[in-house]
Amino acid sequence: MGVYFWIPCVARGGDYLLPLTDLPTCPGLFYGSQARDGVLSRMRIPGGILNAQQCWTIADLADQYSTGCLQVTNRANLQIREVNSEIAPEVWNRLQELGIASRRVEVDPIRNIMASPTAGIDRQQLLDTRPLVKAWDDYLQTHSELSELSPKFSIGFDGGESVSIQALRNDILLAAFGRSTQSEIVFRLHLNGDTGILIQESQCISVLAALASTYLEYTKNRPRIDGKKPRLRHLLADWGAESYLERVQQNLPFLWQFTSCTFPKNSQDASSEKSLPDHRHFGIHPQRQSGFSYMGIALPLGRLESKQLRNLANLAQKLASGTLRLTPWQNLLISDIPNSQLFEVKQQVADLGLHSSATRLDSCLVACAGSSGCASAATDTQSDALAMVRDLAQKLTIDLPINIHFSGCQKSCAQHQPIDITLVGIQIERGDETIKGYDIYAGRKDLPFGRKIFQAVSAIEMPDAIERMLRVYQRFREPVESLGEFVDRQAIDQLQELGSTENWN
Repeated sequence: MGVYFWIPCVARGGDYLLPLTDLPTCPGLFYGSQARDGVLSRMRIPGGILNAQQCWTIADLADQYSTGCLQVTNRANLQIREVNSEIAPEVWNRLQELGIASRRVEVDPIRNIMASPTAGIDRQQLLDTRPLVKAWDDYLQTHSELSELSPKFSIGFDGGESVSIQALRNDILLAAFGRSTQSEIVFRLHLNGDTGILIQESQCISVLAALASTYLEYTKNRPRIDGKKPRLRHLLADWGAESYLERVQQNLPFLWQFTSCTFPKNSQDASSEKSLPDHRHFGIHPQRQSGFSYMGIALPLGRLESKQLRNLANLAQKLASGTLRLTPWQNLLISDIPNSQLFEVKQQVADLGLHSSATRLDSCLVACAGSSGCASAATDTQSDALAMVRDLAQKLTIDLPINIHFSGCQKSCAQHQPIDITLVGIQIERGDETIKGYDIYAGRKDLPFGRKIFQAVSAIEMPDAIERMLRVYQRFREPVESLGEFVDRQAIDQLQELGSTENWN
């Protein structure tokens, strides 16, 4: 059930308040979603980029209306949990003035626009996608009819950066590919897979507009599915990608240009692309701007206290350009740091209780809200995950990044594809007692979670099981082999035998 607010409608003149009476199921900034731990409010931050003033305002908002706990999401949103009172209208106005809130309330529920967190500063990029992110957001703000689309409608722009988002899930992805004969950057169009269509940079917004418009027409003529608006994947399942694109073509003043690659008969066939984590944003890296670097900072489970956000913004304002960049891996970057200030920045980050290492278990840790925030979850994933990494940090060290995902149920909300280790929460019947625990999967194949290694492990026993798995990996792997790759080339019974309690006692 949603929480109802009266919202200042700046886009309609700013002289009255707009009541929302048909709230989307996904939380947004202008309305809250009731979770077990209180009201959850989520901010769309196109491209994930914030300036210092915006950060200070968000930190003040979290302090005034909640417990001061913020969280970066897997679309580089920023959400406030445990909102405990109705937010005053003048606060909404202030957020809109600062560019944190949508200018049109109606389109606020649509998913955040994703881009590489190193857009504009990446030494490998083909082009800076930040203008395209802004242009598409401006289009959304001036076309309120698109609010009739599913709030899960998602767009991503990849500019060819070394920190790529191509493997992350988006309904539509435009991925920079190279230069055309006119020396203009061209993009490949992805609809859950590469369509083989090339789009010039100057055509991107027109193509997205036509794709959205055709999807909107489909939505108008289809009933809701389980009470929700049809997703783009439902359109693709009904029409097929080729038929969809043929209809889109009718709304464009130019013809599709195809590469020589074979067009996929079913765009869903491309869903085997792995949503693998990207660890290359951690640490310090030189920017394309000479004399400057960026620093990737780990946020365990994406958590960020308001005090930390405020101090990071102060640090960025004092020693860099005043810019923080949120990542789809629930971490953040400080960009535009003069190389002469790198030592000071690193020291001040450490003083805030944060770090920039990819080889700590809390760096690549992902968890859904868990039973403390979601009625569907069987386990308290957030607490279990943090307790596990604290326990293991005292027992072993790792030299390669390891991605560990805690999911409170089979829905796997926080991460949709297999990675290194996935733990799925379950209820375990032991005699007359029901206890909380996990099925433990590993590897990057065998959808949806990988290969099941341990079954029905209690939450108390779980850290020991993960420790045994990590020790097996460290002992028998190839020198630069990831845990997922190691598991994928082993027989399950051999892994279970190697990781059994008897072998490590």
